Amino acid sequence: MAGTSAYEKRGIAVNVPVWNADNCIQCNQCSFVCPHAAIRPVLLTEEEQAAAPEAFKTIKATGKALAGLTYRMQVDVLDCTGCGNCVDSCIAKTKALTLAPIGTQMEEQKNWDYAVTVPVKDDKMDKYSVKGSQFCQPLLEFSGACAGCGETPYIKTITQLYGDRMMIANATGCSSIWGASAPASPYCKNAKGQGPVFCNSLFEDNAEFGFGMVQGVKAIRNTLASYLGEIAAKAPSIKDAAEKWIASKDDAEGSKAASAELIEALKDFNCDGELKDKVKFVKDNTDHLVKKSVWVIGGDGWAYDIGYGGLDHVLASKEDINVFVLDTEVYSNTGGQASKSTPTAAIAQFAASGERIKKKDLGMMAATYGYVYVAQVAIGADKNQFMKVLKEAEAYNGPSLIIGYAPCINHGIKGGMGKTQSHEKAAVDCGYWHLYHFNPEAEHPFSLDSKEPDFSKFQDFIMSEVRYNSLRRGFPDIADELYKRTQEEAQKRYEGYVQRNA
Repeated sequence: MAGTSAYEKRGIAVNVPVWNADNCIQCNQCSFVCPHAAIRPVLLTEEEQAAAPEAFKTIKATGKALAGLTYRMQVDVLDCTGCGNCVDSCIAKTKALTLAPIGTQMEEQKNWDYAVTVPVKDDKMDKYSVKGSQFCQPLLEFSGACAGCGETPYIKTITQLYGDRMMIANATGCSSIWGASAPASPYCKNAKGQGPVFCNSLFEDNAEFGFGMVQGVKAIRNTLASYLGEIAAKAPSIKDAAEKWIASKDDAEGSKAASAELIEALKDFNCDGELKDKVKFVKDNTDHLVKKSVWVIGGDGWAYDIGYGGLDHVLASKEDINVFVLDTEVYSNTGGQASKSTPTAAIAQFAASGERIKKKDLGMMAATYGYVYVAQVAIGADKNQFMKVLKEAEAYNGPSLIIGYAPCINHGIKGGMGKTQSHEKAAVDCGYWHLYHFNPEAEHPFSLDSKEPDFSKFQDFIMSEVRYNSLRRGFPDIADELYKRTQEEAQKRYEGYVQRNA
């Protein structure tokens, strides 16, 4: 059952964030990076504020779009895992969030219980902005992912933008475990009863599985269009609504408005004869009237390795399908085995003395088709680039591939998993990871989005992870050579991107 994770209320955090309203600049970045959707901004009207608990302190919402509303950043102490990424990501001059023992914050749960009853106000700001996106309800919440998980913030944001019409084909791996561990399903629905449809097939055939979803939806919607064309020709009472839907069926927002109008027109519409069965088909499939957003999700073990043949086939199909790869650079869920995404020198299972094979450049391989939208992102480094990529990739009428850098417990990050977002930024700053997007519809398709890195920081960065620094302790005779080689490979990748960007 969808949304059952909301009933677990595990209370596992030792320390939880405390919001200081006086310091808050209302940027919503803390909510944006939260792996478990356990801290969220709330907008209230005067009436809603009057009905709030006494301790529900708010401040005046800033910006013309939010005039007349009050604002609060609400923490869910019983679902928080205490990772601290929200605190680490706070950009206020004086931190608006601090960590405190959970025992001192239990009264906040009453405030949370009220906050989730306040109607979501997701139409006040551009939802494709970092701040605006967080006023949309996350339809992935309270998953079983590790505290500080680098994967879930990406998918949570996608559900905030497209969750009401989203279909997910999920490869087996971490994302299928935190996404579908029975009985606590973290994918949920909004007040209208809309939410992501999730299904997990085999590890190796996930791209094909998602491709099947696309084909099935396409067949149903094409049949709907054909039948509605016939019905409209003989039924003047629904002609306008049917023709509007046919004209806008492949436009996401347009299909929503047209679908609502058509459903209303069909309520009292019946007919006999040759159109009877066709009218019944349309009424039975109204859930397919709104354009679907199909997403294939999985880790690098699936995308770079075991499922690559299928992924390549699906990307080559030219069909309108979105692929998101959560790149942890190892098979995370099965114990940290090396994948073709594992960089040279990193220690992983089956690469106990350091990986010796260069990291596969999956994005550039896909870009060679010329008609696949491709991007590399890291929200800790550039949230705005991530939002731009999401908007363009989903709107692109063709295959899209987004690869997100996702720090993982297998990396052994210095400072812990509370630093995953700042670690992403450090990875981009030193040239370990690069941000770009390839948009086939642009005059100049390739755009290198990250600034010129400072490769002098590269060695310090990899030494901040156990998977790299343990190589020197275990195999000191080869460590420096492999460290040098992995940096050279990263530099060559960057030089290749610079050439494409020229």
